[in-house]
Amino acid sequence: MSLYKRLNDGSAETANGMGSGRRDPGLDELRHRVHTSLIEELGPILYDKRLSEDELRKKVHESLHTAIAMERTPLSAADKAQLIQDVSDDILGYGPIDKLLRDDDVSEIMCNGPKQIYVERGGKLTLDEVTFIDDMHLRRIIDKIVAQVGRRIDESSPLCDARLPDGSRVNAVISPLAVGGPFLTIRKFAADPLRIDDLIRFGTLSVHSARFLQACIVGALNVIVAGGTGTGKTTTLNVLSSFIPSDERIITVEDAKELQLIQDHVLSLETRPPNVEGKGEVSIRDLVKNTLRMRPDRIVVGECRSGEALDMLQAMNTGHDGSLTTLHANNPRDTLSRLETLVLMAGYDLPVRAIREQIASAVDMIVQLQRLRDGSRRITHITEVAGMEGDVITLQDVFLFDFSAGVDEAGRFKGSLKPTGVRPKFTQKLADHGIRLGPEMFSAQTEQPAPQQRGRR
Repeated sequence: MSLYKRLNDGSAETANGMGSGRRDPGLDELRHRVHTSLIEELGPILYDKRLSEDELRKKVHESLHTAIAMERTPLSAADKAQLIQDVSDDILGYGPIDKLLRDDDVSEIMCNGPKQIYVERGGKLTLDEVTFIDDMHLRRIIDKIVAQVGRRIDESSPLCDARLPDGSRVNAVISPLAVGGPFLTIRKFAADPLRIDDLIRFGTLSVHSARFLQACIVGALNVIVAGGTGTGKTTTLNVLSSFIPSDERIITVEDAKELQLIQDHVLSLETRPPNVEGKGEVSIRDLVKNTLRMRPDRIVVGECRSGEALDMLQAMNTGHDGSLTTLHANNPRDTLSRLETLVLMAGYDLPVRAIREQIASAVDMIVQLQRLRDGSRRITHITEVAGMEGDVITLQDVFLFDFSAGVDEAGRFKGSLKPTGVRPKFTQKLADHGIRLGPEMFSAQTEQPAPQQRGRR
C-alpha cells in the first residue's frame, strides 16, 4: 500500500514510530515541503533536454535524499522509502498513478477526484487503492500532462484533451465544471501496438475476416470503423491502417495524436485549441480541408464528430480512395444516420437525398465494434454499403458475430465472426486492383472460430 493511501486512511505511523490510528498531517506537510524544495533547487534542470532520463533521475534522487536528511521529522524506514518513491514519481512522472501507467494489464485510468481512482482491467472496472493527497495534488499532475503537449487548462478553459508521450489519450475537467474535484481520464496505448494477430487471438475477429479486411484496405476501399465509447475503434483503425502499402503517402488527422502507423511516409496533423484570447483554433475540419492540398494517397481521420464528415465524404468522392475514419454509432444502420447528421452540422442546407447519394457513393464498408458483457471487444458486423434503392441506402452484411453460440461457464461469449455467405459487390473493384477473393472466404463451412483468450485488448 502506498504512502498516499496510508496517509489518507489514517494507518500511517506517527513521527515517534507508534501507530496513532489517525491521519498524521505532519507527513503530508513533510512531503509537500520536500517536493517544493526540490522544485526550487532543481528548477530548469528538470526541463533540460540535454540530460538523459537516467541522469535526471540520478540528480533528483541525490537532491531528494539531501532534502529529507535536512528535515528533522523522524521517519520509519518504510515511510522514508515510500516518501522518496512518491516524491520522485511526482517530479519525474505522474504521481500516484505512475505505477498504473506502467501496469500493462491496465487499459484505462479514471480519477473521479483525488480519492477515487478506478482502473479498467480486461474490460472490467475496479476501484484501485491509490489516491492523491488532495485536489491540488491531482491538479498539479493534470497541469504537468497538459503543459507537455502545449495545451492549457484553467477556469476560462476548464476542459482539455491531451496525450502522454506514448500516445495515451488524456481528458481532464476541472472546476467549475468538475463538481467534487478535478476529473482525469487516461486511455492507455500500448508501447507495442496491437497487430492483427493479437486481435485474432483475443477473438475480436476471425482469420477469414482478417484476410478479408486486409484485402479491402490494400484494395483502397473507403472504410468507416464504428462503435460505442471504449469499444476499440482507434485500436482497430490502427490495425487496419497497418495494411496500407508502404509506398503510399498517408496523412492522419486527429484531435490528439493516437495512431501509431508503422509506415515510413506518414504525416500526422493535430488540432489546436483557441488561445487565451479565443483565437488561433484549428479544427479537424480545417485540417481535413488542408490535407487535400498535400497530395495524399490515403487520408486517415481519427474520428468524425462534426462538419468534417462532409469534407471527408468529398475527399472519398474525389479520388482519395482508401480513406479511413471512425464514428460513434451502435450498428451499421445507425452509422449512416449519424453520418447524415454530421454532414448537416457542416452548416449547408443540403437535401437528405443528396447527402445519402454522397454517402452511398463514397463509403464502401462499415466495420462495427461492440464491447460485450464479458468485457471483450468484438467486431460484430462487417457490412457493405451496396448503393441506393429509392431514397434508402442499402446495406448487406458480409460477416456477422455469432451470438447464438452462447456463453461458457465463466460468462465469456463463445461465438466468433462468421461469413453470411453473401459475396459483396465491391469484389469486382478489388479484382481490378489485382486482388481476387476466393469463394471459400465467404463460406461459413470453412470458417474456424478464433481461440478465446483473455488478455490485453
